[in-house]
Formats: sequence, structure tokens, C-alpha cells
Amino acid sequence: MLSDLLNEFLLTGETDTAWQVSAQTAALADHQRAKVFDITKDNVAQVIFERSHLLKLVFPTFNQFCETNLQMPTPAMLQVLWDLWLPLAMKIAASRQNLSRAFVQGILGGQGTGKTTMCQVLSLILQQLGYSTLSLSLDDLYKTYGDRLALQQQDPRLIWRGPPGTHDINLGLSVLDQIRQGNSPVTVPRFDKSAYAGAGDRTTPEIVTNIDIVLFEGWFVGVVPIDPQAFTTAPVPIITDQDRAFAQDMNEQLRAYLPLWQRLDNLIALDPSDYRCSLIWRKQAEQKMIAAGKSGMNDAEIEEFVNYFWRSLHPELFIKPLLTSSKVDVIVKVDTDHCFSTILSC
Repeated sequence: MLSDLLNEFLLTGETDTAWQVSAQTAALADHQRAKVFDITKDNVAQVIFERSHLLKLVFPTFNQFCETNLQMPTPAMLQVLWDLWLPLAMKIAASRQNLSRAFVQGILGGQGTGKTTMCQVLSLILQQLGYSTLSLSLDDLYKTYGDRLALQQQDPRLIWRGPPGTHDINLGLSVLDQIRQGNSPVTVPRFDKSAYAGAGDRTTPEIVTNIDIVLFEGWFVGVVPIDPQAFTTAPVPIITDQDRAFAQDMNEQLRAYLPLWQRLDNLIALDPSDYRCSLIWRKQAEQKMIAAGKSGMNDAEIEEFVNYFWRSLHPELFIKPLLTSSKVDVIVKVDTDHCFSTILSC
């Protein structure tokens, strides 16, 4: 098993013939993954050598990260590190080398798909490769609490932050443009979701310098408007005329985000095996919070919450067609247990 050889390699630090053959064979066996990471018979030996060297450099910090942040044993995550995070970080680093400015990597994914963890691990690896990385969430671009109250008075349907129209797009454009232009330092907005009893508000911004790579993640990063005719036969929970009107208005709001998506150099999509997993995952997350003595939503409240977002940008209408377009560069399939499985390019 390659996982056993990975553990042995980390213990001994030696890449014997058995290790090299197994790693190279595995790298070429998955044709889709090999295509994503530009692995061929001609370069596989060099790819495995470079990835092995990087694994040794990253492992001590990664081990600590797993114990502290994931509450999971490192061996369970080691294969993911080898198969996905290491080669993905190397691919992003190579893309940055080909630019004379900062590289902006978009990461699209719904609730529970692992966007935050991916950004944290990629930042850890890219730091070892000598790159200064900024993780920026679409959430960081929310309008202020006061502005969202005023927005809600204009449109009472915007009962929660999150849908198109609740973000300060010009703020996002300013931050990304400053970084792409090489400005330093840059003031980066941050958002506190716990403020105002969970309504959230801006918090102290972060001052960053000399950013090489931006990891820009969010639940609809890169999502584009669709044909309004699609709403005439929309899936549940878009049922009533009011539901369809709301979905159509959110679709129109997406047009304002297109300049923001134009700043992306590349887009990774984390694609769950079933979009309805997000409802299950949200319930699990809330149950853990309640078990830990924190406040959380009950199942009925969670279903109302998730349905609200499906009414605004339904995955079947907006995400599914995007995954077959040229706008997405890499798709990472996410299983029901949150594990990453297939990796493919569009």
C-alpha cells in the first residue's frame, strides 16, 4: 500500500526503489489526476522526487496542524496531503512563477466541502515553497451590519447575509487590484460572524505585505448568471411564484460580481457527490456545537436556513452547468464523509 510506504518514507527519509516504483505507478494510474497535475511518463520520476522532498519539509507543521485544527490523526490525512494538497500547491506555485504579479486562486464550494481546510493547508505548503499567501473569503466582503439593515429594509427577502447583493464588491475589487498591482502594505477586510448576536459585522482589518498568492474562497465564487428561463421549471425548494421571483432577482444580482470573478487566474470547484449533503453536514455541525454547550439551530431552523440559500442560488441550476464549462479549471469531488475522491480538469 502506498500509504504504508508514505509512513515508512517519513520515518526513514529514504526513497528506495520500492517507494519510487509504487509512487510513480500510482501517480500515472489515475489518468484524470495525472492530467490535472501535468504528470507524464517522461516527468513522473522528477515529480515524485520533488513532491517527496516537499513532503519532508511540510510534514512537521502539517502534523501539528492536524492535531490542533482537525482533531484527526495525521495518518488519516497523509494520503490526502500526498495525492491532493501537495501537488495542488506545486501547481499553484508553478502558475505564480509564470506571472509578474500575484496569482489569484479561486476556490468554489458549498457548506462542508472543505474550503477553509484547503486554504489553510495550501498556505502551509506554499509558505514552505517560499510564497506569501493570503486567504480571503467572500464572507470577508460582506457589507457592514448597518448597511445590511438598510438593505433589508429595501428588500425584506434578504433575511440572512450570504446571497448575492449582501457583499461590498468594490471593496473586493480594491483589495484584489492592489495586490495584483504589487501594492504593499494592503488593508484586508475581515468579518466577525458572531457580532450582533450572529448577524455579523466587520472587525479589525488585517494589514498584509508582499502577497504572492491569494486563495479566494466562497460558496458562489466564480458563479455566473444563467438563462432566466431556467426558473420556469426550477427544482425544489423553488416552488412558488415568489420563490421564482427571488431566484430571478438573485440571478440578476450576480452580474455585479462578474468583474470580481475576472480577477481570478484559476478556479477550483469542490463538488459534493450530492448537493443535499450540505444540509446533512450543517445539521451535524450544529449538533456538535449544541453538544459542546454552544447555541445552535434545531433541525427545522437548519432546513429553513439551507432552503433559503437553495432558493437564491440553487446548485442544480448554477453549479452543475458551471462544472462542465471552461470557467472551472479543476474539480475535486467530495464524498458524503467529507473525504476528497476524484480530481479532474474541465
